[in-house]
Amino acid sequence: MEEAAAVRSFNEEALLKEYYEILKIVGEFDGRLMTVKGWGVTLSLAALAWGLQHGHYGLFLVAALSGLGFWLIEGAMKRHQMRYYLRMREIEVLQYQRVPGEDAKAFSSPRIDSSWSYAGVLYKKEQKAEYRPQAIRGPRESYRFAWFFPHVFLPHLVSVLAGLVLLYFGIHGSLGKMTW
Repeated sequence: MEEAAAVRSFNEEALLKEYYEILKIVGEFDGRLMTVKGWGVTLSLAALAWGLQHGHYGLFLVAALSGLGFWLIEGAMKRHQMRYYLRMREIEVLQYQRVPGEDAKAFSSPRIDSSWSYAGVLYKKEQKAEYRPQAIRGPRESYRFAWFFPHVFLPHLVSVLAGLVLLYFGIHGSLGKMTW
């Protein structure tokens, strides 16, 4: 009996260690995503500014393409980050289910990932403030649309649109005398 309790305690500790390591990895992705966003904005704005300053509308194309490139990179990285969410949720559910008694379950597990599923409902007061972490059944729809999350496509989409609009006006002479 004592041996089973020791194994169970070791397994719980190992799960929590894994959980917090995954949480650390997910947090590190956020830093990398901000770096990608910073480089994308810097390169795109620099190309737009140099294009206007020196009268070369080809730099507007560079701005649009760099904005698109950094947008694609950031979307792919966000999808890589999202792959860790599934294991986080599995651990939350396992930790929740292992505790007997409803009162004890309220404090049984970390709920960083599962709280995202309930936060909107709770803030709208459509449900009681009590919730249980639940396993994810099937693929998350949001995974396919990671490139279209506002925090992913902004400001890259602005760079793409500004570059294309200025390229159009530059080609048609609306911005004065410009060269390719």
